[in-house]
Amino acid sequence: MRKTNIIIAFILLLLTDSCSNVQNEFSSNRCYFVFENGNHNNSRLAEAMTPYSGVFCTISLITENGAQYYSFTNSSGLTEKTILTDLDKQRTHILGFNNGLVVGYGKLSDPLTFYAYDLECPNCFDPDAIPVRSKKLSISTSGIATCNTCKRQYDLNNGGIITSGDKGNKLTRYHASTTGAYGTLSVYN
Repeated sequence: MRKTNIIIAFILLLLTDSCSNVQNEFSSNRCYFVFENGNHNNSRLAEAMTPYSGVFCTISLITENGAQYYSFTNSSGLTEKTILTDLDKQRTHILGFNNGLVVGYGKLSDPLTFYAYDLECPNCFDPDAIPVRSKKLSISTSGIATCNTCKRQYDLNNGGIITSGDKGNKLTRYHASTTGAYGTLSVYN
């Protein structure tokens, strides 16, 4: 009986140790963004919300001449801005750690997975640093996000895993859904 208890305790220890290195799939950090593309008709975002398009899109909130806009830039570098409506201004929006998201369909699963990531490098950006220094990622048409600081590359099509560079954390991922190219985008935690 004592030998059985020791074996069970050893197995439990192995299972506990193997789970300790697992990174959660979704971030626990606050993020909330709802955008009704049926009202705004933003073509850059529509590309990213179209299955099988292979396009990812960055989203940020900008201010120009006193007006607020959502800026959408696709993986080819084309940008389209959409001015916030009164409804948009009333809604809460938390665009990741530092005003930036990446959204799009991955190409490596069936059915396709719609992803939303934080635009900041998870291995270089420190939200607690003073002053906060942005470490935004750049995205390519091949679905790779690159950090210009640490040179790591992340696969947007595959859960944000590191594909090149030093070991570290994969991209910060948020829950996301879309009702179609000109439907509603929801990113949340």
